[in-house]
Amino acid sequence: MQEIVVLSTMRFTDELLNKLRAVSPRLVVRQRTCHNAEEVEQALEESIEVLYTFDLPADLSRASRLKWVQMHAAGVDSLLDHPTIMKSDILVTTASGIHATTMAEYVFASILAFNRRVPQMLYYQSRHEWPQGRWNLFARPELRDSTLGIVGYGSIGREVGRIARCFGMQVVATKRSVSQMQDMGYGVQGIGDREGTLLDKAFPPERLSEMLSLCDYVVVAVPLTPETRRSIGEAELRAMKSSAYLVNISRGGTVDEEALIKALGEGWIAGAGLDVFEEEPLPSDNPLYDLGNVILSPHVSGFTLRYDERASDLFAENLRRYLAGEPLLNLVDKERGY
Repeated sequence: MQEIVVLSTMRFTDELLNKLRAVSPRLVVRQRTCHNAEEVEQALEESIEVLYTFDLPADLSRASRLKWVQMHAAGVDSLLDHPTIMKSDILVTTASGIHATTMAEYVFASILAFNRRVPQMLYYQSRHEWPQGRWNLFARPELRDSTLGIVGYGSIGREVGRIARCFGMQVVATKRSVSQMQDMGYGVQGIGDREGTLLDKAFPPERLSEMLSLCDYVVVAVPLTPETRRSIGEAELRAMKSSAYLVNISRGGTVDEEALIKALGEGWIAGAGLDVFEEEPLPSDNPLYDLGNVILSPHVSGFTLRYDERASDLFAENLRRYLAGEPLLNLVDKERGY
């Protein structure tokens, strides 16, 4: 029985490592915690067939038997220019699907904070002040019967859509293939919209502006690829309602930041909740910090205390599939870039 050497470069607990080992006695699961790509490169050995990592070094020559890389994150935009991985036969899978719960909750934290004017409430609280004209300040539209648009109906978008339904919202979304609505990727049981039946309407990407014009709230949840880079630009922002609120949880590069700053400053849209930015950390002199209609966070929407638990569940299932010769979940299409 041929052994398969698996290296984890994360900080999995013994309990999680033993979960991986329990998949098969053929697996030799090792762990060496690494903090950057250079440390991962030093940890590579010829015997490694499967690598679990967050950082992927440019030089993989030390692992000459490497056949599969399971990433600890969902996005692989950082690998698009990798000198080896995108042009090789090495399989790459992502952690897509494990973030759906926490990122969908973040979306509604942002939407509700904006809609109920929580920042203004905290302002008056900090000043020990009971505001005058409370009705004009805090009488707001209800989420019920409003329209939520989701740009990218993947695992995160589907959970956003499911929760939106609980608020009584209308839900529309763009999807690369509107003829295939079922979610074929990894998903946590009981969440999301696996069958793709919750939407009021699905739009192909070329009808994005049409969809945006209908929406009171817009959530950007597409992967960053050459096709989606700055896909929310001036034309798209101008297509939105002046009362609309934009939430970006994907990658900063999917939205034209310069156009967004202009849109927020000139009132093309009412506000934005941003967890991701074109440059991170966000420079201290970026105008977004000073806009009163923006809620910023430092790329934390995917953070959850259950991250490693869910990531190891996905990895264990993919290890089982790998040994059985079955299709891997979240396999990256290197031509599409996700």
